[in-house]
Amino acid sequence: MRRRTLLTGAAAAAGAVAFGLNPVANAQRPGASQAPDLLLGDYPVVGRVRARRAVEHLRVLSERIGQRIGGTESEHRARDYLARVLRDLRYRVELQPFSVPDKYLSTLTLPDKSRWNAGASRFGALDTTASGPLLDADTGADLPADVTGKVVLLVNVPTGSTAVYDAVARGAAAVLIGRVSTPPAGKTGAFSPTLTSTVAVPVLGVAQVHVERLRAARPARLTVSTTHHPSLTSYNVIAERPATFGGKGVVMVTAHYDSVPGSPGANDDGSGTALTLELARVLRHLPTHKALRFALWGSEEQGLLGSRHYVSQLTDVDAALISGVFQNDMVATSHGPATAYWLLSVDGGDNNTTREVAAAAGRLGYDPRVHGPVARGSSDHVPFHERKIAAANFSWRGEGGPHELEPLYHTPEDTIAANVSVERLQVSLELIGAAAYRLARTRG
Repeated sequence: MRRRTLLTGAAAAAGAVAFGLNPVANAQRPGASQAPDLLLGDYPVVGRVRARRAVEHLRVLSERIGQRIGGTESEHRARDYLARVLRDLRYRVELQPFSVPDKYLSTLTLPDKSRWNAGASRFGALDTTASGPLLDADTGADLPADVTGKVVLLVNVPTGSTAVYDAVARGAAAVLIGRVSTPPAGKTGAFSPTLTSTVAVPVLGVAQVHVERLRAARPARLTVSTTHHPSLTSYNVIAERPATFGGKGVVMVTAHYDSVPGSPGANDDGSGTALTLELARVLRHLPTHKALRFALWGSEEQGLLGSRHYVSQLTDVDAALISGVFQNDMVATSHGPATAYWLLSVDGGDNNTTREVAAAAGRLGYDPRVHGPVARGSSDHVPFHERKIAAANFSWRGEGGPHELEPLYHTPEDTIAANVSVERLQVSLELIGAAAYRLARTRG
């Protein structure tokens, strides 16, 4: 036991020597209240994590792949990329499959050949293409008697309105349904409309930005297509490295890598996914008493399906070995008011993960920016909490509470350019990296 302690200390000391004079590790952090007062084991993490490296992964996910819809080819492309990165880092990687519900998706193609992703109604025509001049019918209250061959745009249709059915009956080639909200409410995303009866033309649910752009551009013609994706399989990507000193515990760093229809999901949750990959790089060779496990969940946006499947497969013995789950969801928004870094446990209680992140914030001088723990579900820490495993979600949100999300959440505008702060991503990396590594170095 004494020899192991000496070895751990020697490895940490080596990291301190390597990074002790590094201004990146020792300088006061952006937005911090004071200069850092780091523990020996913090140096190999804080001195090496780089948000710019994480952003390169984020570019692949949100720009090269784009929307990543659970169970579809788009999510599978992301799965393959994540697995390849983790295998290149010499982790043992497992792809864990599970079934997910059918998806109903659509695309809009403009005269300039630009393409937008949206949702489709399963009650409209599927696996088909339609085109025609765009007619902005607003709420549909003054819908013309003849809309033959037109793609009809309906916006903020009142509850109980028959505007969709009226447009179809009057000859519409397709119907677009949009919702436009006004500040302080966030912008609306794409969706799959629910109808009370089936119609014979495509019916799409478009995002607010799509409505705004269509009204600004007024394209002469629009082509829409719908696709039904049946019999889908989504995947969790699990990577692990054993404890250096043969310990039995496990520390998990996690995020979900899927997104909602129409959204490239840069902050939600490409940011958490990129953070997980960067920490996997930095922590891969550092000495620990616990195993490190990095998990990237599929199909979170459909109801935490990936994490629920994973937890359901754990034996009681496996569950008892997990010392903490650091779930990272929306960890890099550039939204101005989102200046608070929230510690979110399901019941608002403190646990191994919230305690370690709060302690890391104190050592790094970030503590004024860190709030909580407070009660909040709605992410992949929930299934672990239900299994009595210490877990929390970590996220940048407004000072007024964790309900204050950025307005671009779940929209096509959740892009790197519009919704990602490299500085906040760096803070997240340092907090989770220092916290997870300290927990992994702890015996028992």
